[in-house]
Amino acid sequence: MSETEVTGWVGWGRFAAILVLVAGIFDALYGLMAVIGPNSAYFLSGAGNLFMFDVAGWGWWHIFTGLLLVLVGLALLTGAMWARVVGVIIAILSAIGQLFLLPVQPWWSTIIIVMDILIIYALTVHGRELKVAAGRA
Repeated sequence: MSETEVTGWVGWGRFAAILVLVAGIFDALYGLMAVIGPNSAYFLSGAGNLFMFDVAGWGWWHIFTGLLLVLVGLALLTGAMWARVVGVIIAILSAIGQLFLLPVQPWWSTIIIVMDILIIYALTVHGRELKVAAGRA
């Protein structure tokens, strides 16, 4: 395969970009809802302890991470190397997170882990094709 050849795996790279983009949009919207929502604290009690979470702080964090994910998703569509690295890191973290959910949601977790592995493969082995394909469009 030459440097300028584009295979069908470029579709998985674009799929990864769209997933990251959509996740970023939802994350930013969740954060915005938390910041402008009426409640500023969330209380949770358990085992005789009372925990308080600052919902506004949680919201600002999700706005920040959501905007970062949107930026990475858009950069993935252009084939940027830094975006491929961040995309692989995001997929690895997602797969690790799903390992913790295997006992609770075995089928869903397995599906997401398999998808994360395909995305990691597409971005690491065929990531250059995203840049070549973006140059042709």
